[in-house]
Amino acid sequence: MRVAILGTGSLGGVIAGCLADAGADLVCVSRGRTAKILKEGMVIFTPEGTVEMIPGESYVLIDSEKGPLDESIAKTCEVAIITGKADSTSSLSSIAEEIVSEEGFVVSIQNGLGNSGIIASRVGWERVIGGSTTHSAWRDGEGGIHWTGRGSLSIGKMDGSHPSPSESEFLSLLGKAGLNPTWSSDINKEIWRKLMINVAINPICAISGVKNGALLEIPELWIQALEAMKEAESVARASGVELGPMDIEDYLKKVVTSTSDNRVSMLQDLMAGRKTEIDVICGAVISKGEEFGIKTPRNEILRALVKGIEMSQDLD
Repeated sequence: MRVAILGTGSLGGVIAGCLADAGADLVCVSRGRTAKILKEGMVIFTPEGTVEMIPGESYVLIDSEKGPLDESIAKTCEVAIITGKADSTSSLSSIAEEIVSEEGFVVSIQNGLGNSGIIASRVGWERVIGGSTTHSAWRDGEGGIHWTGRGSLSIGKMDGSHPSPSESEFLSLLGKAGLNPTWSSDINKEIWRKLMINVAINPICAISGVKNGALLEIPELWIQALEAMKEAESVARASGVELGPMDIEDYLKKVVTSTSDNRVSMLQDLMAGRKTEIDVICGAVISKGEEFGIKTPRNEILRALVKGIEMSQDLD
């Protein structure tokens, strides 16, 4: 099965490395400095402390900044997985439309809300698979990919239908790759549950400059995280998301404990002077809250503070 990874950063690199080990025919799409690093191969530091080398010959590399897609690659991939940041979804969707075969489909494994709709505008809803993951990773200054936590990967159709034969084949490939996949009959719920965790952890750790575990060590930070998450839960339920009964404090505590040594992507972005995904995390909760008349003051403050840090970096 030929699979394209669109946005081969930290998480995309983990998925690509695992799929390479599973024998998938891989196409990796990246740009700029990351593309130059990938030309030489990938170095993945696993959660168990081992170092895995993925040679550049294991995949076809495409630098998206070097003009139109080569005709020899167009329409050759059965699956395109978009793992890039939400602000690149539009451009990556355009590449996905070009690279995926007529019978193929596109999987979004991204933060925030609305990514699937952007992809569907290119390829149609029937060819869009939503996704959510608890695998965590970050990339160091040399391009090394640090897979900090083995998690799971949920994928599913936005309408809740059963997988087609090719989608089942892809699910089996993910399992062979050791990514612990499951098919979800309600992927929208999984995406919202991930968003609830993101609003609780990402902005507060990014603003404070701390690893996830600090939320349990500093009561004042924990209170802010929990309040942001409660707002997201209220908005999700008002939106019609079937979250079911859940103890959100216990849920948050479990996630923070299992990822205590992680630096969230938003903190990594601020440390590197990059734009964050605050608009599709807290911003998504705020805009949905406005739609249903639900106030989200904690998320509004967190978004404002993160955007203030982003602006201060532009002044340097």
